[in-house]
Amino acid sequence: MTTNPRIVYALAPLPGLSLETVARRSGLHPDVVRKFVALGLLDARREASGRLRFAQSAPLDLARMERLRVGLSLNYASLGVVVDLLDRISRLETALRRSGTESDQPPWT
Repeated sequence: MTTNPRIVYALAPLPGLSLETVARRSGLHPDVVRKFVALGLLDARREASGRLRFAQSAPLDLARMERLRVGLSLNYASLGVVVDLLDRISRLETALRRSGTESDQPPWT
């Protein structure tokens, strides 16, 4: 009786950037990037191997958050609130522009 050898297929990596790439492009240490993920400030997916994968925009998002954190002396909890508010303002301004409504104020973002 012959036994068929077990065939193992390598899983393709998830699309996106690796932790090392995001850290290098954002100018932050990989441990700091992991901290942003752990605090829920940055989204990441895990590969089957457990490695983190990030969206293409992650380095820019991290750089923005780090500028806000350092420039305004924000702690991580308040950083999340400020980023959420700035994103909401940006979406509202975009909706105003699409609707054709003019604002007499310059855009925030």
